Amino acid sequence: MKPRRILIFSLSYFPRFVGGAEVAVKEITDRIPASEASFDMITLGDRSSPKDEMLGNVRVHRVLRGNGWPQKLAFPFIAYLKALKLQREEAFDSIWSIMASYGGFAAFLLKRRYPRLPNVLTIQEGDNFARRNGIFHTPYTWIFKSADRVQAISKYLADWSRGMGAICPIEVVPNAVDLGIFSRAVDSDEKEQLEEKLCRKEGDIFLITTSRLVAKNAVDDIISALQYLPKNVKLLILGMGPLETELKCQCLRLGMNYTDEPPVNPGNRVHFLGYIPHKDMPPYLAISSVFVRPAISEGLGNSFLEAMAAGVPVVGTPVGGIPDFLIDCETGLFCEAKNPRSIAQKAEKYLKDAESHDYIVKKARAMVKDKYQWDKITRAMEKILLAR
Repeated sequence: MKPRRILIFSLSYFPRFVGGAEVAVKEITDRIPASEASFDMITLGDRSSPKDEMLGNVRVHRVLRGNGWPQKLAFPFIAYLKALKLQREEAFDSIWSIMASYGGFAAFLLKRRYPRLPNVLTIQEGDNFARRNGIFHTPYTWIFKSADRVQAISKYLADWSRGMGAICPIEVVPNAVDLGIFSRAVDSDEKEQLEEKLCRKEGDIFLITTSRLVAKNAVDDIISALQYLPKNVKLLILGMGPLETELKCQCLRLGMNYTDEPPVNPGNRVHFLGYIPHKDMPPYLAISSVFVRPAISEGLGNSFLEAMAAGVPVVGTPVGGIPDFLIDCETGLFCEAKNPRSIAQKAEKYLKDAESHDYIVKKARAMVKDKYQWDKITRAMEKILLAR
């Protein structure tokens, strides 16, 4: 049987603009054999990447140049025109649109032109829900109503999709974790080299967060929580984002010096470590005692699952899709949103209660291994994407 030809609309993609949605697309497409499907993607470009290239099993077509608001607003229309050209060259069998935003609107336009072309909409949103209920609410509902199937990564997002007007079948298929990366044992030499790089002193305890530095991830609340913890408790921040300068200013206001490039000052309590590729994260997790992300909104939260797979206990908030996998006192601990003192209390529980710490780490690791492996998720996505 001829392989299905699938067109993906995604605002961002590798190598530069990468989040949970982009990782999911790559992990899934890399595992679907070429005998089953071929993938083309239309995405935003940048000045350092070629206009067309193969990345894994996806032929990537980049349009425009840059990632600012003008490019984002123009993307649905330019992507639609590019899709028409590709469709004329060799017809696609289906559309796969990533998120109910710019890529989703491009898919809506193509669906209007080719109503019989099946459209699978993947919902991975973690924030900006209020914006979709504003003056642009109606165009957002068009995206959902044009879908033939919706795949949501959490129960929360499945319910949200129904509320946004989806009338097609909706299936919950979460993202997963590369256990080959995050469950591997980190040897003592790797840990020692990293600890030396970070000027770790005897008795230092590291909290860690792997987050985009945006409002929804509430990194500011973790920094504020350090006020309620002993001075030997320090914070490793892996990630970049628009709030970086503001967060550094917060550190100084609170009397907590920060490090953002070598050499590291041993007295600093906050280390801004920038973008760290997934494959390089395990040593940072291995030297950390607690993972914290006190999010105020979240579609699912892959960073939690990665920390769990690495054996680091997590502190999170009961918002969005997090309760799908974080069961309080079973697979993690809940703190209150926007409450730094609550964050500190939960971190201290892990540091002082070894029995609870070990129990939660064991339960969380087993859950990730059972439910959140990419091979298992890919099989579920194959049934959705390759349906005839």
